[in-house]
Amino acid sequence: MEWVFDGEVIEWRGPAPYFFVAMSEPDSADLKEQARSLIYWGQVPVRVVVGETEFRTALFPKDGRYLIPLKDVVRKAEGLAEGDVVTVALRPARRDE
Repeated sequence: MEWVFDGEVIEWRGPAPYFFVAMSEPDSADLKEQARSLIYWGQVPVRVVVGETEFRTALFPKDGRYLIPLKDVVRKAEGLAEGDVVTVALRPARRDE
């Protein structure tokens, strides 16, 4: 199963800035149900495509939604900044995949 959606790049300030795109609550609930056997420590391993860049990561649950972390290498490759709206395609992936 694959989810494709548009989302805004948001910054979450902590000890260092982190950038994410949030899934909608309905998509997050659907993903949680579909990927139940893959979830560990509340995170879901996924393969993600943003623009021309494909990468593996784990989604973080926050306030009923999953957040897709955007590493610096992804943001630089795609020229992304806070506030940009991007199209994200993702699918659950086994950790050994």
